[in-house]
Amino acid sequence: MNPLDSVSKAVSVNAGTVGRQAAVIAAASGLILSIGMPAYAADANIGVSASAESGSQATQLAVTAAPTATVSFERPAVTTEAAPVTETLAAQSSDESGAEGSITAKADKLKSAAASGLAAIAYTGIGSPYVWGGTTPSGWDCSGFTQWVYAQAGISIPRVNAWNAMTPTSTPAPGDLVMQNGGAHVGIYVGNGMMISALNPSEGTILHAVSATGTSSFYTLR
Repeated sequence: MNPLDSVSKAVSVNAGTVGRQAAVIAAASGLILSIGMPAYAADANIGVSASAESGSQATQLAVTAAPTATVSFERPAVTTEAAPVTETLAAQSSDESGAEGSITAKADKLKSAAASGLAAIAYTGIGSPYVWGGTTPSGWDCSGFTQWVYAQAGISIPRVNAWNAMTPTSTPAPGDLVMQNGGAHVGIYVGNGMMISALNPSEGTILHAVSATGTSSFYTLR
């Protein structure tokens, strides 16, 4: 029997055991003989090319990619924001004096009064007793009450005849002074024809109609 026939038969019988990559190379009388695997093992070599050099048992494999293959890299999204714009505040002049300074001071006080709400402050005084010469919620007269209301808003007015430091107005706004009966009585106008004042010892500080207590004139710091 030819020795090569025996080798070929042995490979065929053990092909399943050896695996798809098995190969037997035999050399006899200077000839190189190769025996391949069954056809069902051939699909393992798809996309792979192999070459063998004569006289060597090592096999060099080269892996190739399809010409249509692409490679891509993800780029992180980068966003930018504009730097905040800073504003420079102009320095306020502090060299005001005389009448101009007085007008500016009154304007500033009026703004403070508007923010605080003179009429709202006057409402908090309702129910306080009438005390001649008094200036606090525990007891005040009509001028003491109006002086206290303005003081809570940061505005200083004279205790008596305070309207002399103000401007007459025919369109009163809440918080303006109501001077009545030629200066015999004074209160705080709160709008809608109503005022709050420390009326007398029997009634104390109440909300009442402007028209109920005599003739009236209105004064403002506006």
